[in-house]
Amino acid sequence: MKKVLLAAVFLVGFSYSYAQEAQLKADQNEDKDLKTWYHKDFGTTKVYGVNTENAYKFLESKGLKPKTVVVGVLDSGVQVDHPGLVKNVWTNPNEVPNNGKDDDGNGYIDDIHGWNFIGGKNGDIGIDNMEVTRVVAKYKPIFEGDDSTKNKANQAKMPEEFAMYMKSKELFSKKSVDAKQGFQTYTMINNAIPTMVKLLNGKTVTPENVASIKPAEQKDAIVVQVLNQVAQSPEFKGKSPAEFEKIMKEQMKEALDYFGPQAKQYDLTYDPRKEIVGDNYDDYSEKSYGNNHYEGSDAEHGTHVAGIIAGLPNGKEVQYGVASKVAKIMSVRTVPNGDERDKDVANAIRYAVDNGAKVLNMSFGKPVSPGKNVVWDAFKYAQDKGVLLVKAAGNENEDVAEHIAYPTNFKNVTDEAPFVNNVLVVGASTNKNDALRAGFSNYNKKMVNVFAPGEEIYSTVPHNEYKYLQGTSMASPVVAGAAAVLLAYMPNLTPAQIIESLVKSSNLSTVGHFGDYSQAGGVIDVKKAAEYAYSKFYNGKSGNMKTEKSVKKAVKK
Repeated sequence: MKKVLLAAVFLVGFSYSYAQEAQLKADQNEDKDLKTWYHKDFGTTKVYGVNTENAYKFLESKGLKPKTVVVGVLDSGVQVDHPGLVKNVWTNPNEVPNNGKDDDGNGYIDDIHGWNFIGGKNGDIGIDNMEVTRVVAKYKPIFEGDDSTKNKANQAKMPEEFAMYMKSKELFSKKSVDAKQGFQTYTMINNAIPTMVKLLNGKTVTPENVASIKPAEQKDAIVVQVLNQVAQSPEFKGKSPAEFEKIMKEQMKEALDYFGPQAKQYDLTYDPRKEIVGDNYDDYSEKSYGNNHYEGSDAEHGTHVAGIIAGLPNGKEVQYGVASKVAKIMSVRTVPNGDERDKDVANAIRYAVDNGAKVLNMSFGKPVSPGKNVVWDAFKYAQDKGVLLVKAAGNENEDVAEHIAYPTNFKNVTDEAPFVNNVLVVGASTNKNDALRAGFSNYNKKMVNVFAPGEEIYSTVPHNEYKYLQGTSMASPVVAGAAAVLLAYMPNLTPAQIIESLVKSSNLSTVGHFGDYSQAGGVIDVKKAAEYAYSKFYNGKSGNMKTEKSVKKAVKK
């Protein structure tokens, strides 16, 4: 999980990171219509929302009674007592709270609302490495050590690991430099804020006013260049010096909070795992580690995701999740400020499945995966248990067939079909019909199933607050919520049937190349998906799901 914000406009060529989220304009908090736009009905509003309310109306009109669906949020953690979430948080019925015992015998003590696989008796991991850092640190002595003969022998003996190492080395070299430059740039801008305010001399921020500034010193000329970029942004245009200063300080704090940790994320000697978690990381069979800190050290990302799935209106806040009427959130802390580890992902999937989650949301990813086989085994385990995995496509603005985003349900990009049938990959759409694919969203006609709203999404964040964030990280829980709605009213739906229902019923767009960006060629519509699933897979008279065998017979007839 990585963060980036709109202030990145100052960095020419800055690339969005995977599972990115961006803080949006503060004045959006006053736009009540924008807060819930992703629920809209495209048929009546021409906005590509997911038609949430009409889905419930359709399902209830058929006399169907919902059953609660547990949704596992594999993320950075969740504020489980957030006023907008607390009524929809899963509670383990077989565990006695805070008695220090493993009452249900599942290997996890006091796991009342979930589990934390990136914590231990010494606390919780906040910042961790990027995976490319871990790969370079592990394999550099093996493939590029002091003995060239051994290096060549190892390269020949471990071709797959060597290929992964070379890819990681290339990414590490570039991104570590980008991180250093980013931190230096934002530090410079942050330190220059008082000078910018002084140069404005009481005037509002406009291109004309900035153009009239005559810097007396060379250092001020550089500041004016930055100020000129700021003046082009609608967020700053027309603001008073005091308003400008407030917004700039907020954005620079976010920027430095993002780039600051990267000194550790790209540090080849940094490894918090052993000291904090205390497991034998190389032992993938090890499962009983971690703690029950559901929130962890930074739960913004996970809490936002949880609200999109099952948030409830709270006081004056109108935000609600797609599955707010039917879902309970299980917090499975898996993702640090850095890259998730394959061992934790695999264990998180198995934990959520074994404890009753039927839908798992996975808003994370990375370009290399040393333990991909362990994760794939967990994918298969979830498939065998009838559990749907919903995964963010990523925010590199790339074709995922050319730039793999792990974990993936394709073992090889040349495969015609995924090796499991329970993984649903989601790209991010916008509320702008002429630019429907979010500019950061990854895409692929074969490897991305659907698109869903992922830009300007308002939801819960820690400290009982709310915020707009964006990314495929936000689109994925929209789909996880939609899947939970279908499953609540038609509990015998298989993951494959849910995926088919969402893909086949999406609202299509002919603008640009949007139809080529995913298997569906459109944005999900929960009501249409409910209609599709009901008519194709559900026997309304008997109240039983049609079996796959009976569906095949019907097709033959």
